[in-house]
Amino acid sequence: MDQDEASTTVDNTVTQFNTYEDFLDSQITTLDLYYLEDEGLARQLVELGYRGTGEVVRREDFEARKAAIEIARLAERTQKKTLTSAGKDLHDNFLKALAVREEDNRSGKVSLNQQEADAAHTFKKKLAESSAHRKSVIFIRDRNSHGQEVSGYIDYAHRLKTEDFEVYFSGKKRLLPRPTDMSFYNWDSHIAVWNSTPNYQVIADNPEGLLFKYKRDRKILNVDPKAQPGDNSTRSPILTELYTKVVIFDHISRRKT
Repeated sequence: MDQDEASTTVDNTVTQFNTYEDFLDSQITTLDLYYLEDEGLARQLVELGYRGTGEVVRREDFEARKAAIEIARLAERTQKKTLTSAGKDLHDNFLKALAVREEDNRSGKVSLNQQEADAAHTFKKKLAESSAHRKSVIFIRDRNSHGQEVSGYIDYAHRLKTEDFEVYFSGKKRLLPRPTDMSFYNWDSHIAVWNSTPNYQVIADNPEGLLFKYKRDRKILNVDPKAQPGDNSTRSPILTELYTKVVIFDHISRRKT
């Protein structure tokens, strides 16, 4: 039996039985119990492959697959609880763009599809071999509540961890740069501030303009609209009715762990 057939056998067994003991019991016949007179011994013989009416399924394979299914189920449930954009009726392009990126920026890892998560061997392989992470940087230019024009770059993942985005996705507040963000500039007072975040190091003394270094893979993100954004990075201008200007930069780190 090849690996795919073995995986299919384990998947079918896990789906059919709640516990490994339930599976063992299903392989024991009335005749086995008559001659052995010991249910525990009968189970051991099935587990070792000496008795039984079907394919041999090892306990460790059964329990590993069962655990993988439970992890995927809990992760899906947690995701539904933590995604503040879930279930929102979003009309503006900017809020839609934030919603698309929310899961990846919360978890760090680029999302796997459900088919991959359902396959135990694929699920484990992805966890072991792939550590692709996506982090987004948001540029916003608009006027604040005092009518002052402000602009700046926001570490989306960091903001998600430090505040509740429910107010933004529900339309109660507008997302604006702050002096605590990666960069902040007030065009009226000419106050300029730069801050490194847990994800990005700010390089403000570059003669050609502001740069951000992603700490995980040390790749440079160039936010100059006349330049390429850098390796594994993309620049996406967003047409929005909520702000004067919005651009979202996405960086994917592919470094293996």
